[in-house]
Amino acid sequence: MTIRIGANPIGWSNDDMPELGGETPLETCLAEAKSAGLEGMELGNKFPREATALKAALAPFGLACIGGWHSIFLLERDADAEIAAARAHMDLLKAMGSTVFIAAECSNTIHGTKSAPLSTRPVITDAAVWAEYGRRLTKLAEATKAEGLQLVYHFHMGTFIQNRAEIGKLMDATGPAVGLLLDTGHATWGGSDPVELARTYRHRIFHIHCKDVRPDVRAKSEAGDWSFLDSVIAGVYTVPGDGTVDYTGVFRELPGYSGWVVIEAEQDPAVANPLAYCKMGYAHLTRVLAETGLRP
Repeated sequence: MTIRIGANPIGWSNDDMPELGGETPLETCLAEAKSAGLEGMELGNKFPREATALKAALAPFGLACIGGWHSIFLLERDADAEIAAARAHMDLLKAMGSTVFIAAECSNTIHGTKSAPLSTRPVITDAAVWAEYGRRLTKLAEATKAEGLQLVYHFHMGTFIQNRAEIGKLMDATGPAVGLLLDTGHATWGGSDPVELARTYRHRIFHIHCKDVRPDVRAKSEAGDWSFLDSVIAGVYTVPGDGTVDYTGVFRELPGYSGWVVIEAEQDPAVANPLAYCKMGYAHLTRVLAETGLRP
């Protein structure tokens, strides 16, 4: 598989705040994504979760199903229970020809709670808990790999894996079956350097989410201890090329990368026109991938 550019529909209709873009039909999202030059879409709250219906929704636009977020709760239950809970999602991905299984730990997360400041996120300091979590996640990843699906872990603001030290603990605690989803926006806002992450974990990065960060909004959010959702509404995220992320540096650290590059920039669609911003992000990524020799 060569590099293909897709998007997450969160720029059109927000999953954590359904009222943002709630009036936008799925067909509008798909038609605009196709017109912007995209080849595939990740799943969102308006997408059918049955293979026949999902294929029927995507087919008129010639878009592939990239995959989609799956919440896991391995801090609360063992790997066998998690594997059982993931069964329907794995079956859907396989039926759609997807190859990545995006997993994000959601035990005690506060990223979907508008009233919860980011300072109230869960933090794990017990080394034994980290070790057990790594064992559980590795077992889940080995199970998905046996089904032809590469698990990629999605670190995220408001969860217990948010900053650079926590990403490092996760990677150290897990086996090679566990891949990393490099999310440039969450990395930057969480205090990591996405270029350094790409360099350090290049052999375990199998999926990339590309969003940029507006430094002025980030600074206000951190100074005021805003919630994740209030920060999103204020515009902390934007598309590649409209913020501070060094995408040329990121992709220079990923020679030979093969897979999806996904534009995922949650913004209020009433403020940031989804099609206009998608085109802006697509143009920037296309230029950077050409400059770094990853895509002609």
